[in-house]
Amino acid sequence: MTDMSADSDPKPQWALDTGVPHTARVWNYFLGGQDNFVSDREAGERIAKVNPPILELARASRAFLVRAVRHLTTEAGIRQYLDIGTGLPTFNNTHEVAQGIAPESRIVYVDNDPLVLVHAGALLTSTVPGATRYIEADLRAPDSILSEASAILDLDRPVAIMLIAILHHVTDTAEAQSIVARLMDAVPSGSHLAIAHAVHSETMDEGARQWNRVGKPPLIPRTVEEIASFFDGLELLEPGVVTTTRWRPGDVDLGVTHEVDQYAAVGRKP
Repeated sequence: MTDMSADSDPKPQWALDTGVPHTARVWNYFLGGQDNFVSDREAGERIAKVNPPILELARASRAFLVRAVRHLTTEAGIRQYLDIGTGLPTFNNTHEVAQGIAPESRIVYVDNDPLVLVHAGALLTSTVPGATRYIEADLRAPDSILSEASAILDLDRPVAIMLIAILHHVTDTAEAQSIVARLMDAVPSGSHLAIAHAVHSETMDEGARQWNRVGKPPLIPRTVEEIASFFDGLELLEPGVVTTTRWRPGDVDLGVTHEVDQYAAVGRKP
């Protein structure tokens, strides 16, 4: 196992407010986890009431992550992952999937929820040849993320950047596109980008409206075309930008096989 030294322990930058629901903890609740508070569960129940498919969407999103990491590790030869907006550890986390295939894989997780920091020890277990590290940072500060990640990842070698259910929390589309471009500019040819993103539908839009009344950060679904724009300049892997369950469906579906209000894709930097 690899452990962080005392000098490298991440220090919290945000106060933990258990009275305000937070997306990482609500997502943990949707996935059946225990690391959430009353406010998170209440918000989750309100969202599920107007958007019942959200519970299946959460499982479909995790299943996509597993399939994407399996492909990237096995077929694309990726050994470095920058997983931004990782949320709370539940099951089939990125490092578990990647290092289960290639023990030398190195993974950097990024999140800005203090509760995630509290549970970072669970994320920071690693195979001896590889490494797993947690950074407390905000997606809106890509330069800071890249600077800290470079202590663990070799940014001159291909990296898979994972943005699973996180970009829809950047409400300005131009800003979100700029963030993605900055991240991909910093990594070399052969790097990959994986995105799963909420898409407009009547139930998703109502669920987002309910969430934005009480929770943080805000959530904005986008059109399929807007989601596809994040891959501009990249080579989209087959089958392109599709509903999450349709991206290379296989043995990992966590019980969800029909379409969900989330689209996903993986692109390669040429």
